[in-house]
Amino acid sequence: MTEALERRVIELESRLAHHERMAEELSAVLAGQTDAIGSLTAQVRRLAERLRDVEAGWERSPQDDKPPPHY
Repeated sequence: MTEALERRVIELESRLAHHERMAEELSAVLAGQTDAIGSLTAQVRRLAERLRDVEAGWERSPQDDKPPPHY
């Protein structure tokens, strides 16, 4: 193998190693974001259910339709 070819192979191996490491890091970040999105989605569902429960138990009174006293 010539010296120029050997340098090219070493450079390609170095780039490949860098890309493999970058792919592993991106995969870990993606997994973390997937977990966070799942957690946030569950939290939003729970809050929406609580809001529906509160709204269902809330009776409007005639005073709710009156303008504030400063008008």
